[in-house]
Amino acid sequence: MGEDAGRGLECQNIMDGKGNNGNSSQKAIPSCCLKARASAPELEAKCHSTVVSGWFSESQSSSDKAGKMVYFNNPMWPGEAHSLKVESILYKASSDYQEVLVFEVLVVGGGDGGVLAEISRHSSVEHIDICEIDRMVIEVSKKFFPELAAGFEDPRVCLHVGDAVEFLRNVPEGKYDVIIVDSSDPVGPAQELVEKPFFDTLARALRPGGVLCNMAESMWLHTHLIDDMISICREIFKGSVHYAWASVPTYPSGVIGFLICSTEGPAVDFLNPINPIEKLEGAHQHKRELRYYNSQMHKAAFSLPSFLKREVRLLCD
Repeated sequence: MGEDAGRGLECQNIMDGKGNNGNSSQKAIPSCCLKARASAPELEAKCHSTVVSGWFSESQSSSDKAGKMVYFNNPMWPGEAHSLKVESILYKASSDYQEVLVFEVLVVGGGDGGVLAEISRHSSVEHIDICEIDRMVIEVSKKFFPELAAGFEDPRVCLHVGDAVEFLRNVPEGKYDVIIVDSSDPVGPAQELVEKPFFDTLARALRPGGVLCNMAESMWLHTHLIDDMISICREIFKGSVHYAWASVPTYPSGVIGFLICSTEGPAVDFLNPINPIEKLEGAHQHKRELRYYNSQMHKAAFSLPSFLKREVRLLCD
């Protein structure tokens, strides 16, 4: 990180001592946690580099010229810190791809099976391929969130552990009716997940009239990124391209967006589902009552505020 990077975004937690030089996956535990742990050993369950005074905040760290650790807010949401109170850390380990944390009770990372559980409600779905790069996240979710991870036990599911980009490059053209991309934020290696080659690969894997649902960040924070993604998708998906959103309190700004696209072929009416969830046979047989989604919320998801239409001109077409 350059010496000017993150200027103005520093939090108040600047710690003495050696910083992480990038050669180790271990991050320094904040000094306030070290002091608390020394005086009260039972607080070990709350000690981690991302947990300060009992609160988790996703952050990036860097060493300044004096060797002090300086904590910056995540560059995806500059000037904003999103924190969650932590009762205890139930699990912490590092896989080949990321650090996996389970808080009482929160999983940080993808591959938890939540999207899979929702797909499993639909008896009309005959086969489900799921591709997740990190097996550890799946196993941790099964252990700590069995209700959420129940979808992995569905006999229609075929699990592929590996890079989704590489997986999609190797599937036959036109194989899928629907592709759902529940990806990481586009930082570092995940940057390619919002670029044209990846969307070309997705479109190639869909049949005519096939549907893509892709995460598309927050309209409160990332209108420039949303604009870029819609522009790319308008070039590739000749059926239709829509932007929708939902309230997700645990995501920074409390909102997450979705790109809903279809390839050229039979028309898809995204605003009016053929099978409304209220009439879907067996939709409530998976031990998980719907707490947010219904037909009214579905239609409302496509209603966009005026500022978003002004800043993302393609949404006015």
